[in-house]
Amino acid sequence: MAQRPSRSLKHEYELYLEREIENYKESVPRSVLLSIGDEAVRALAAQQQFALTELLLVDEVDKIIFKRLRLPAYNTWRRNRVKLLAELRRPEHWGLSPDDIVVRAVQSSAPEGRVLLAGDEMQTPALYLAANGCDVTTLSEPDAVQRVLDAAEQAGLGERVHASAAALDSWTPDAPLSAVIYTPAAFAGLTTTERARVIQVLQSATADGGVHLVQTIAAGKRTPVSLEELRRRYRGWDVTVDENDPNSFLARKALA
Repeated sequence: MAQRPSRSLKHEYELYLEREIENYKESVPRSVLLSIGDEAVRALAAQQQFALTELLLVDEVDKIIFKRLRLPAYNTWRRNRVKLLAELRRPEHWGLSPDDIVVRAVQSSAPEGRVLLAGDEMQTPALYLAANGCDVTTLSEPDAVQRVLDAAEQAGLGERVHASAAALDSWTPDAPLSAVIYTPAAFAGLTTTERARVIQVLQSATADGGVHLVQTIAAGKRTPVSLEELRRRYRGWDVTVDENDPNSFLARKALA
């Protein structure tokens, strides 16, 4: 499957500056912005510009705010960002173990691929996968959607994490998926026929060699989808129930 090119650190730095400067503008009174504008006009006049344009004025205002906030230069920011990314890529940073089924399943099939997560408690895997270069979409209830978006933005992963309160049966993939991870809660309220259609759509959208992982299948408890039903739905896939995590169902799509 063709992967989208990774965003460059230079582009990330530009987005970082834009976010910090815009946050500052929104946090101060209008009088402060007007005084910065006056300062920018004086600075441009001293530079003997041919014409004072709105674009030049906005750029000069941003330069003044950059200095006021003492934002780091690119090389300094880059060094710090590389160190942070190395830490964020570690599963332990997110409370996961290196042999966690999410870590093992996706590392082998979806490095920097497109991943869909649906159900509850998806924030941790979403951020871990985004930190490792995946383009992640999460489907959950509205409060959880906002939490994962806020957490992604705080970690500098906002461009890689997309979240929606859309139900699984109303969401349609717009590009091939490398992995699908969901909990039985994602199927809540769906009939057997609706579950079958949803799984079929996701299977069709999954690239060869991709994986589907269903977590927290509680043994002996009533859940929207059972282990037996999943086995039926995934006939023809390489199915595994992990010995270290018997409540997780893993299916890998055969290579063409």
